[in-house]
Amino acid sequence: MMKHMYATAIVVVFMAFCGCRQTESSHAIKVSETDQGFLFAEGGDKVMFYQREHKSLDGKYTRANYIHPLYGLDGEVLTEDFPADHLHHRGVFWAWHQVWVGDKQLGDSWAVKDFFWDIRGVRVYTPDSESKALLVAVDWKSPLWTDANGNQKAFVKESTMIRVHRAEQDIRKVDFEISLLALEDNLRLGGSEDEKGYGGFTTRIPLPDSLAFIGADGPVEPQNLSVEGGPWMDFSGPLGLDGKISGIAILCHKSLPGYPQRWILRRKGSAQNPVFPGREPVPLSREKPLVLRYRLIIHRGDVHHVDLDKLAAEYNGEPPLMLQTK
Repeated sequence: MMKHMYATAIVVVFMAFCGCRQTESSHAIKVSETDQGFLFAEGGDKVMFYQREHKSLDGKYTRANYIHPLYGLDGEVLTEDFPADHLHHRGVFWAWHQVWVGDKQLGDSWAVKDFFWDIRGVRVYTPDSESKALLVAVDWKSPLWTDANGNQKAFVKESTMIRVHRAEQDIRKVDFEISLLALEDNLRLGGSEDEKGYGGFTTRIPLPDSLAFIGADGPVEPQNLSVEGGPWMDFSGPLGLDGKISGIAILCHKSLPGYPQRWILRRKGSAQNPVFPGREPVPLSREKPLVLRYRLIIHRGDVHHVDLDKLAAEYNGEPPLMLQTK
């Protein structure tokens, strides 16, 4: 009798283990670790790559902690890295020109000058059967901020969640939650010091001549300075090699400071940026992190093939994922 009960228990445990393995192996989204970072894929299709290791161009413009390539639903590459006009631009990134501790200005993560991303850990997380996420822990460091022994010391603790959803019909959602906590008193974060004020969450995408810029209230014409575009902005055009129309939209979550943010938009040789915080630096707390939330909608066809107002409303109703992982 005891032998039978023991054998039955072994079978139950084995079946449970196999069931978990089968569930995980059949998950729609796969995450594979490489020597450079993490590749997301669905089925045989690549979705995006997270660059964990520092990467440079002949030893210059060294950067890490960003997305490239980001792929469209038909395999088209939707981002650029080391573009000739701005070699410091890279895929999907979040960076700022100004970081101050008191009256001392530290490294420039936008221009990748005197800045180092100390990526302390990356964990793959499975929120549900339809998505996969990376939880990334990063310390911001600079050769301009050192301890008594000359060692770089962290001045901001970044915790970022990047979540890829399974494609549904002709769209895919990719979420970013960027949490920033000051590790020094009197720390402030700001965009460019000129009247443009650019900085924060940014996409460097291809810019064909016919690319359409559509905001929540209709077409938006890029200007030299920031413009009003509403809580979301769509960029659609012939982004694939075969000239097929596809697009990428940036959705800003309603929890963002200054929502809806203004936009720096460019038709030629630059990047697209919902501006935060702008030219004037804002303080970062040592107790309560600043959380910045954005969602990318990758889609086939132009903006008329996707209901971005509905998708934005759905996004605004979702709680932060990182709170669910504590």
